[in-house]
Amino acid sequence: MIDESLQCSTIERLAAANNDAAQDLVLEVEGLTVSFPGLFKTVKAVRGIDLQVRRGEILGLVGESGSGKSLTAMSCLGLIHEAARLEGSVRVAGQQVNGASASQLAVLRGGGAAMIFQNPMKALNPFFTVGRQMFDVIGCHRQLSKAQIRAEALSSLEAVSMPDPPLALAKYPHQMSGGQLQRVVIAMALACRPKLLIADEPTTALDVTVQAQIIALLRKLAREQDLAILFITHNLGVVASLCDRVAVMYAGEVVESGPVGQVFKRPAHPYTLKLMGTVPKLGQGPQPLGFIPGQVPNMAAPPAGCAFNPRCERATGRCHQAAPRVVIGKGHWAACHNMIVKV
Repeated sequence: MIDESLQCSTIERLAAANNDAAQDLVLEVEGLTVSFPGLFKTVKAVRGIDLQVRRGEILGLVGESGSGKSLTAMSCLGLIHEAARLEGSVRVAGQQVNGASASQLAVLRGGGAAMIFQNPMKALNPFFTVGRQMFDVIGCHRQLSKAQIRAEALSSLEAVSMPDPPLALAKYPHQMSGGQLQRVVIAMALACRPKLLIADEPTTALDVTVQAQIIALLRKLAREQDLAILFITHNLGVVASLCDRVAVMYAGEVVESGPVGQVFKRPAHPYTLKLMGTVPKLGQGPQPLGFIPGQVPNMAAPPAGCAFNPRCERATGRCHQAAPRVVIGKGHWAACHNMIVKV
């Protein structure tokens, strides 16, 4: 017979482990569907998305333009158009986003989660100094004195390795470089102590050197501040150097997800392989630039079954039916009838 005390102890340890895992979850998206009612039909732009990001983890969300990456990110903060219909569940730092009131969302944005965008110049007001804008944001979300707000702004700029923070506060956006502006935007987001940072193409408008600096900064912040990051990009090289896990989106759906090393070393979905084929390879001499024939489908009339089947060289008749999720390895799955790897 099994010792009852030993059995109880084991159950308690498992329960504690599950509880810790649940507490580590900062972003939890289940069955997210975003649709836009039209005059004749409803367009489902995002369809059944499942995502999870834990403390200190960076999840890369990749795919072609029009695949639904940014709309997914905006949905996580309740920033989608009021005409849109959101189904499923989105939880940020334990708070339900869909169905939340305007006041609840105001507290969440900044305090629970923050977002940085592709073009920092458009995110900042050209008529006010960086300091004025940082002070306004911090004062809106945290009950601090003027002296404390200034100290917090300086501390946040130091955290993102901004040279001479006091001077940076006195400058206007046009007096800074693109890399400095992106650091300011990140500092502004961090000053409100969010648990989740959503970065929507934050390195696209930057040169390669500055891009590498921002990537190193985000990796450092995730590690040192236990910050969960959802990183949206079309650059697979950035994902490989920055992210812990990657989710590949196509036509509003996640078609493959898993640890970066596993997905890039052993891609299972034909679309993932095609995406990887568009990345130039160093040290192999002149080579034709890879591309994916066709285009992302019109979401008002998506293909039946797997949305990639009209562009897929491996497509068969059964691809006109919904693709099952197949587990390839630990945390690695793909939704495909004709996967590249054997399970």
